[in-house]
Amino acid sequence: MFFHGGGWVIGDLDSHDVVCRQLAVAGALIVISVDYRLAPEHKFPAAADDAIAATRWIAANARELGIDASRLSIGGDSAGGNLAAVVALAARDAGGPALAGQVLIYPATDFAMTHGSHREPETSVLLTHSVIRWFRDHYLNGAADIHDWRASPARAQDLAGLPPAFVLTAGADPLRDEGNEYAARLAQAGVPVTTRHYPGQFHGFFTMGKLLQQANVAVGEIGAWLKDIG
Repeated sequence: MFFHGGGWVIGDLDSHDVVCRQLAVAGALIVISVDYRLAPEHKFPAAADDAIAATRWIAANARELGIDASRLSIGGDSAGGNLAAVVALAARDAGGPALAGQVLIYPATDFAMTHGSHREPETSVLLTHSVIRWFRDHYLNGAADIHDWRASPARAQDLAGLPPAFVLTAGADPLRDEGNEYAARLAQAGVPVTTRHYPGQFHGFFTMGKLLQQANVAVGEIGAWLKDIG
């Protein structure tokens, strides 16, 4: 299952159709892309609720969909990586559905936005700190939501018992440090974690395979990882 990026405000099935097809080919798997509700028309926790509900529905209807529920993985980029992390936490706490893995592609994990990478000049490419604030203000209802793990999965006190994770970060990305920190916390909690860092890339590069060969490399690495855990 794939949750598209776009700051919980933009993006849709079409914006990520190509990369979902690439992942399907690279991993020899079925990719189900989720069209969750967007802000500001639908504020937090609408996107998280939709992602959780969609995951539960797909697991419950796996037979009709022709998929193996025991090999269900989740993933997404940016806001979608945030939602994938949230779904993993929700599934663990609810006792299911069981998830084989989670793919977090430069995920947003903490709406406090205080990590050092938010303030580096080198990370002000395409997605900037001010743009993230704009997305945050459209998605969240107010400052109190920052502390809710359904918005900021890094605010979850315990990350133990979560499915194996593939965490991808980019060097010129304001979200770099929070993604790396979340990966480290997962590992400390005993979760098997594979990390991949692209020091010369920026936020959003993953969907630019037509222009950037490293995007295609990343897709291939994720596909291979999904094959291994399946």
